[in-house]
Amino acid sequence: MPKNALYAQSGGVTPVINASAFGIIHSARQHPDRIGTVYAAENGVLGILNERLIDTAQLSDAQLALLKTTPGGAFGSCRHKLKHGAELKRLFEIFTAHDIGYLFYNGGGDSADTCLKVAEYAQYQGFDLCAIHVPKTIDNDLPLTDNSPGFGSVAKYVATSIREAGLDVASMASSSTRVFILEVMGRHTGWIAASAGLAANHAKAAPHLILTPEVPFEAGRFLKAVQETVASVGYCAVVASEGLRDTHGVFLSDAGSTDAFGHAQLGGVAPLLANMVKVELGHKCHWAVADYLQRAARHLASATDLAQAIAVGEAAVTYALAGVKSVMPAIVREDSEPYRWRLEPVPLLEVANREKPLPLAYLSSDGMHLSAAGREYFAPLIQGEATPPFLDGLPAYPNWQFELVTPRLPGFNAE
Repeated sequence: MPKNALYAQSGGVTPVINASAFGIIHSARQHPDRIGTVYAAENGVLGILNERLIDTAQLSDAQLALLKTTPGGAFGSCRHKLKHGAELKRLFEIFTAHDIGYLFYNGGGDSADTCLKVAEYAQYQGFDLCAIHVPKTIDNDLPLTDNSPGFGSVAKYVATSIREAGLDVASMASSSTRVFILEVMGRHTGWIAASAGLAANHAKAAPHLILTPEVPFEAGRFLKAVQETVASVGYCAVVASEGLRDTHGVFLSDAGSTDAFGHAQLGGVAPLLANMVKVELGHKCHWAVADYLQRAARHLASATDLAQAIAVGEAAVTYALAGVKSVMPAIVREDSEPYRWRLEPVPLLEVANREKPLPLAYLSSDGMHLSAAGREYFAPLIQGEATPPFLDGLPAYPNWQFELVTPRLPGFNAE
């Protein structure tokens, strides 16, 4: 008899995470003799713990296809550090009650940790479960994969944004704003900030400076670079990672609190830098924080990113049916021009709780510009347009509403 499958989304969403959901559910439907019901958890692992499950059979093929063009997390996501003991025990009670033989957990580094815990507990208990981590993260910091689905679209968005903002500032710099700072995500790594360098298609084009966590921030060096840029170009556009650190490794914008996984909550580096420029250099300075806009911008999704997001979902099902457990589908770059890639499974044990920093070779010798090697790496990831359908001038996104299956177990207090 076929076993049922359970899919869940976890962590910060991306413009194409739902495309991976499509890849998994659509592929599973092609194997009814091996995979029975495909459930989706409402709000990630919290939905599993609280037995808030969705039977994806309620989605017609046409509705399922809409997942490919919808941002956010259609089934809901969460940030929750799965605890050993009662929570893991509860998880497997849910698996037993709903005859789950396959778990597809779609997320980034912290989600890989959750998936690994489940896989190891299943092995320890002798429970027949195939747990596979499906990669997703705009931070692009998952190890063993060339890039992470979700990143290419965000790179396209921030490069587009800084190019457009640069043209805006350039037109007003003689009498108004001379410095513009765009803050992008990246708590520990500067992949997103560095990718914005793709927008600089000539010597004076924005961004003029890139600030990443991999290069310790020095106020004097930064201000000198800003002043020299304003003098030579007329204005200065800066892209800064939220996780900038000083030479002692301290976050510039640590808000003093942490999230569910113990990560420092950052309070905004852009206004801090803008104030520094205003006070020390006297230039009028504007700033913006891309924040959720960058990871929700489905209207600017990369076609390459969309294809890879679908492919990792399909590969996860292929691996599961082949009995390959505790792995993540990783993207392997075969060539950059023309861009060619393939997928292969990598051990989840080598992915969880690890981060891939931005190579310094992708930055110039001063650490504030994109190098030729960086451009070669990033450029293929933003290629192609994957525009969603529009209605009345706006993207036409579904208002997802799902019925939950009837619980089979007593309630559980998971928060």
